[in-house]
Amino acid sequence: MVDLESEVPPLPPRYRFRDLLLGDQGWQNDDRVQVEFYMNENTFKERLKLFFIKNQRSSLRIRLFNFSLKLLSCLLYIIRVLLENPSQGDEWSHIIWVNRSVPLWGLQVLVALISLFETILLGYLSYKGNIWEQILRIPFILEIINAVPFIISIFWPSLRNLFVPVFLNCWLAKHALENMINDLHRAIQRTQSAMFNQVLILISTLLCLIFTCICGIQHLERIGKKLNLFDSLYFCIVTFSTVGFGDVTPETWSSKLFVVIMICVALVVLPIQFEQMAYLWMERQKSGGNYSRHRAQTEKHVVLCVSSLKIDLLMDFLNEFYAHPRLQDYYVVILCPTEMDVQVRRVLQIPMWSQRVIYLQGSALKDQDLLRAKMDDAEACFILSSRCEVDRTSSDHQTILRAWAVKDFAPKCPLYVQILKPENKFHIKFADHVVCEEEFKYAMLALNCICPATSTLITLLVHTSRGQEGQQSPEQWQKTYGRCSGNEVYHITLEESTFFAEYEGKSFTYASFHAHKKYGVCLIGVRREDNKNILLNPGPRYIMNATDICFYINITKEENSAFKNEDQQKKSNVPRSFYHGPSRLPVHSIIASMGTVAIDLQDTSCRSASGPTLSLPTEGIKEIRRPSIAPVLEVADTSSIQTCDLLSDQSEDETTPDEKMSSNLEYAKGYPPYSPYIGSSPTFCHLLHEKVPFCCLRLDKSCQHNYYEDAKAYGFKNKLIIVAAETAGNGLYNFIVPLRAYYRPKKELNPIVLLLDNPLDDLLRCGVTFAANMVVVDKESTMSAEEDYMADAKTIVNVQTLFRLFSSLSIITELTHPANMRFMQFRAKDCYSLALSKLEKKERERGSNLAFMFRLPFAAGRVFSISMLDTLLYQSFVKDYMISITRLLLGLDTTPGSGFLCSMKITEDDLWIRTYARLYQKLCSTTGDVPIGIYRTESQKLTTSESQISISMEEWEDTKDCKEHGHHRGNHRNSTSSDQSDHPLLRRKSLQWARRLSRKGPKHSGKTAEKITQQRLNLYRRSERQELAELVKNRMKHLGLSTVGYDEMNDHQSTLSYILINPSPDTRLELNDVVYLIRPDPLAYLPNSEPSRKHSITTTAQDSREETQL
Repeated sequence: MVDLESEVPPLPPRYRFRDLLLGDQGWQNDDRVQVEFYMNENTFKERLKLFFIKNQRSSLRIRLFNFSLKLLSCLLYIIRVLLENPSQGDEWSHIIWVNRSVPLWGLQVLVALISLFETILLGYLSYKGNIWEQILRIPFILEIINAVPFIISIFWPSLRNLFVPVFLNCWLAKHALENMINDLHRAIQRTQSAMFNQVLILISTLLCLIFTCICGIQHLERIGKKLNLFDSLYFCIVTFSTVGFGDVTPETWSSKLFVVIMICVALVVLPIQFEQMAYLWMERQKSGGNYSRHRAQTEKHVVLCVSSLKIDLLMDFLNEFYAHPRLQDYYVVILCPTEMDVQVRRVLQIPMWSQRVIYLQGSALKDQDLLRAKMDDAEACFILSSRCEVDRTSSDHQTILRAWAVKDFAPKCPLYVQILKPENKFHIKFADHVVCEEEFKYAMLALNCICPATSTLITLLVHTSRGQEGQQSPEQWQKTYGRCSGNEVYHITLEESTFFAEYEGKSFTYASFHAHKKYGVCLIGVRREDNKNILLNPGPRYIMNATDICFYINITKEENSAFKNEDQQKKSNVPRSFYHGPSRLPVHSIIASMGTVAIDLQDTSCRSASGPTLSLPTEGIKEIRRPSIAPVLEVADTSSIQTCDLLSDQSEDETTPDEKMSSNLEYAKGYPPYSPYIGSSPTFCHLLHEKVPFCCLRLDKSCQHNYYEDAKAYGFKNKLIIVAAETAGNGLYNFIVPLRAYYRPKKELNPIVLLLDNPLDDLLRCGVTFAANMVVVDKESTMSAEEDYMADAKTIVNVQTLFRLFSSLSIITELTHPANMRFMQFRAKDCYSLALSKLEKKERERGSNLAFMFRLPFAAGRVFSISMLDTLLYQSFVKDYMISITRLLLGLDTTPGSGFLCSMKITEDDLWIRTYARLYQKLCSTTGDVPIGIYRTESQKLTTSESQISISMEEWEDTKDCKEHGHHRGNHRNSTSSDQSDHPLLRRKSLQWARRLSRKGPKHSGKTAEKITQQRLNLYRRSERQELAELVKNRMKHLGLSTVGYDEMNDHQSTLSYILINPSPDTRLELNDVVYLIRPDPLAYLPNSEPSRKHSITTTAQDSREETQL
């Protein structure tokens, strides 16, 4: 092995110990050379170049001085022409010689000397080895022509009156102006000043052409008409404008030739300038220019950052943003990296938007583009994700980077961010308001399963409307539904409110009931002045303070309301109720029902979340007087109000001891031990005592712990909730938690089945035939569609297939585009659907933002679009509490002392209450619940359509007469034309097969022939519904499943459902009405309202209860 140390030569002795001992002195005698850098800039030429060219400020001063010098020379020429009195002589002497005074000549000589010296100096400084390149430049040639004759005249006095075309200095002035502008904008991006430069160059070129033509014509006509400068100006303007009056024309051949030359120059130079300016203008239109600093400081504006701007997103934002009166003076600056869409450009050209919306093409990650949008002066910045991207995580990453860039550039600008996936939320916790799409989507899907049409309720609450939709419809349900859709959430301070000021010191339920009774407003929550948390229905023990902020539901906010006393109402004949529907009761009935004081106290025992019946007074009192309701107390009486302690599950007292013991051993209450993503809100919910093995989670496969292979074998007591999805993402956590929240009674917990693939066999195995709801969210794979609206294609077709196979099944789904909701439960020849389509078009023409609300699937809560919740982010700019209230209603957040959303169904035993006002009083006086709306189902009065007629096989089996057979066959053909149109080839082939069988078959007896004929008729007459039913039953038999639970598709075509938000007090209750309630938090009445965050998974229910009360 080679010794490396032997190859390296040792250091000289002087570099060893001497260096350490002597330090810096040891280097004095070394052979080192000192090198000075940038010595080239210390030369005289480089210093001049630095002063005249490189330095921006000094170079700008030199250009400005040169520009002024050229203008001065042109001014001296005009003075010489005005002072000159041309004498008589031959024609060439008048052209070559002029009369120039000595002072004027001296000034022109001085200007010529300075100009020539500056030109030579700049030529020397810019010399790069080619002398001819400097000499043959047009500015240098013009400088020589204008300056050298004056310098020669110093040494040759006879040449002092020689004509020199000094007016050509205007072109040198134009050249100096261009250089001056370039120096001025040297530190600025070219794209920001290019348009200004081009316009300036065009104007200066035009002025130079006109000035050159004026001076040239005037001088050449000295031997002709002797035109003055004004006549020459008149001639040039008339000529260049192509008017050509002909009253002033050149006479000499030289002037005519000069005019021809100038016109040719103009035809060549001006089009080039116009072309460059048009190109820059087009580029400016694409990029959008910029938002001026002066406007940003004098006007208010918000910035909308998107990756791609679609017309639907733009119109939703503009309609919702400008729906608020105080935002009418705001400007919207859109910052988008892509070029403006044709449809977007067409919309932004509308005068209503063109004056208030500014489109800038640029990226939020560039400080220059953020500066163009004046982000640091913006009132807010909205950052939206592209939900149509195939990779939603990648879309979130782009949104996160935009949020970081805006926060870095403008730290004080409020941020409103939309994110798609919940696991990416913690990256943007610094934002003022965040809306996570998957969180809200799965929470609304979950609540739709237990509180029907929660998605429709939330959508209507977060949309701005005046309740004018459907008022011109002939159907009463559309009028009532449209009028109630105008209700929104507003806020006001208690002491400043006319609605609630009188209830200071009273309980919350007392204030809520009496405000609804008196003004028709629904008080749903409060917030203390010193607390940021909003409390939804804090319960009857909460005492209202003067500084409390009240949140209420009403058709408009109090500031826009006018109040009339009873005398004014009688004079103007205005009904006391705000709504004027057919459910209005006589006034005396309202007074009697509202003001009655009950002799007996109603039963105040706890009710479950779905609500058993509201108790009826005793029989003895019913015989004497009409049923009455207990009054709502001003201050809660702990002895009269029994709290619903859901931790002990009093609702389970009705069960047998064995069932109770098994239930207690199965469930415990606590916080989930694991969170699927960072930033998820901890929710107190029902948990299993032990973690279930993964093998037991497969419902269709048996394992060593159980041998069940289908949902029926498990013997679930409650109906299933099936979730059909492509992938089990983190968002499903927000679907499961609301369904397992601690305030849901154990008896009502529905089993949840996750179906990652939905062929018919898997659907049957997972119990679709006896499921309560089926949720479909499988559209991720269709996000890559070229057409945006096709992103919902897979979901729509799958839901339609399920609807045709299991039309009695409650199917709930979510779409990307609201316009696609018209395809849900699609019937091509349904007259009522066509009528609703026409109504939707009319509402859209009237400018409604909720034109889709009358579609039956949306009104019934079967479908919604998550893009509708974009308005929640936009509304939070004015109502900063809307996101918090929505999250509390959906169960995404839990605040100690805040209530939760649930529902109760009106049964026959509850109809004695009669009106919504009496129900309000009943709930507030017993359990402290606050109702906020009604979900109503009515029979659908439709004209019979072809798609709704179905003939059963049993009608034909009793027919014996051949004539009747033919008669019924004709009726059946008419009534099942839609079935024939659906499968014409199948019907034709079936008939051909039956006829061929009857012709070619052997001669049978009469009974056999009749049997064959009957089979042939039954095959022909079988409806599509029966074919599908037979298909499903055959598959169930093949899989070994029982068909007992399979319903013969008793669908809901004859009913329609809709929501009444905050209906009028005199609205009559109807059978099967579902009332939305905000129920007080049961933990708020415990000795310590803050439950333990420790997981209460214990072996007994008693230990679990004690642990959660810590």
